[in-house]
Amino acid sequence: MPSSSRRPKRERLRDAQYRDSSNLRARIALHQRFSTNKYGWQRWVFDHLRLPEECRILELGCGAGALWQQNCSRIAAGRDISLSDFSQGMVLDARRKLAHLGRPFAYAAADAEAVPFRDRSFHCVIANHMLYHVPAIDTALADIQRVLKPGGRLFAATNGDAHLREIYNLVAEFDANVARRYQLLGHQRFSLENGQAQLAKCFAEVILHRYHDALVIPEAEPLVAYVTSSLAGPKLILAADRLAQFRSFVADRIARDGSIRVTKETGMFEARRKHAA
Repeated sequence: MPSSSRRPKRERLRDAQYRDSSNLRARIALHQRFSTNKYGWQRWVFDHLRLPEECRILELGCGAGALWQQNCSRIAAGRDISLSDFSQGMVLDARRKLAHLGRPFAYAAADAEAVPFRDRSFHCVIANHMLYHVPAIDTALADIQRVLKPGGRLFAATNGDAHLREIYNLVAEFDANVARRYQLLGHQRFSLENGQAQLAKCFAEVILHRYHDALVIPEAEPLVAYVTSSLAGPKLILAADRLAQFRSFVADRIARDGSIRVTKETGMFEARRKHAA
């Protein structure tokens, strides 16, 4: 077990924030309902994979399996797909959500710093908005490179520094103390701004694909649900009376402006494994 001082924090994140997919669903719902780009994030990600019909794919941090749920009709029969997550609860949710597809997905609770597969096993590894949670990103990237076949590709999605800044500013305007505990999910550790330099240590031909989008939110409750799903210990921070005040605060802002417009800065790196490793 790595001795990083950040590991207990990560395990708390797994056991609370990502114990199952309920918090994640609240955040996904906001994007699904109010994103201006109606094509859809998961469909856009799948478009960029461009994989042969027969290949082996590993997804790290699969969550509840949304990538495969939303592209079920596009999965070629010859693709061998393994889904993994640091949270056993997420893996169980993915298994339940995907059971009706009748596809033989393999599932594993796995740490991205110690990927439990043999060297050169996969044509493709997908890390969709998850590398910024990993304590030792360099260790994870080296292990991802290890399990990729020569010429295999990593697709690593993340956010930019301006992502959802208006939501954070809204929380800070309501209560600076709450804002200090509000999680923007730490994407600054592996972001659109710094991800290329980190990937270049292990991979060749690093390309950034940007997904252009924004949120226009005309209702208070979905935004309140998003914020409370992202708080560290929300019951300690927003007790019932404080939560009601925050809900009124958001509703008043929407009544004044008609909606709340939020910047989305999202994209995905495509990195190719070097042939000689």
